[in-house]
Amino acid sequence: MSDPTLLRARSEALAAPLPALLVQAEHLAASVLPGAHGRRRAGLGDEFWQYRQAGPSDAGARIDWRRSGRSDVHFIRETEWQAAQAVTLWVDTSQAMAFTGHKDRETKSSRARLLGLALSVLLLKSGERVGLMPDLPPRAGRAQLEPLAMTLSAPETAGDYGSPPLTLMPAHSQAVFLSDFLGPPEALREAVGRAADRGVRGALVQVLDPAEEEFPYRGRSIFESMGGALRHETLRANDLQERYRARLAERKDMLAGLARATGWQVLCHHTDQPPASALMWLWQMLDAGRGR
Repeated sequence: MSDPTLLRARSEALAAPLPALLVQAEHLAASVLPGAHGRRRAGLGDEFWQYRQAGPSDAGARIDWRRSGRSDVHFIRETEWQAAQAVTLWVDTSQAMAFTGHKDRETKSSRARLLGLALSVLLLKSGERVGLMPDLPPRAGRAQLEPLAMTLSAPETAGDYGSPPLTLMPAHSQAVFLSDFLGPPEALREAVGRAADRGVRGALVQVLDPAEEEFPYRGRSIFESMGGALRHETLRANDLQERYRARLAERKDMLAGLARATGWQVLCHHTDQPPASALMWLWQMLDAGRGR
């Protein structure tokens, strides 16, 4: 049997990052939509939402005569759409995501995890079901936050680059993939293509460090992948800048093309930018897609 002392120490070490990440995520979520109460829409639910003035296209059977009797105009009683939506997240935790171009700037992994968890906070508060690839299926409620935070607080996984697993997502749901998307693109194309075939719509959020955009290196330089599998030494790093930027532009074009072909959206977010801007974009994108 396992040593109880050792087991407790390992459990405490695993849980240590949880409060900090969760506090950061909830603070970020609150800064974007203070007091958010859900993405309400008129629909087929039972809970009253609002009255609105009747229009020429509204059937007489929809008029609320009791409310209309107190006014000179006719009113329609609208109810809130109660069907909870499922949103599945994939957050890249590969070695490449541990990169930062400056010691005072957070890693790509830290930013992607924060955005993923903060978005989960907003969605769960709104009554949506949230899941995380590969092992957390979409569920609703505050209780889902702890396993999400625990999983997103785990160390980076093996491998230089990550790719989304071919998890079967709920049909006609939504998804958000957060990664640098700098690895081989075949698995990404297959995952997004399979999701689109099931009516899943979503977003690709490319998280990059500013150094990966600018390529500010000069003179003798040694480039190594975060996992150590690749290594390249050059005496004139500046000679690589033009070719590097062209390759990065090609990758961005690939992501844009994949999004166009599947009905998804794409956002490039840099780690020196406020995370609130990316979170607000995601919230609005998911809200716009909810009624599809």
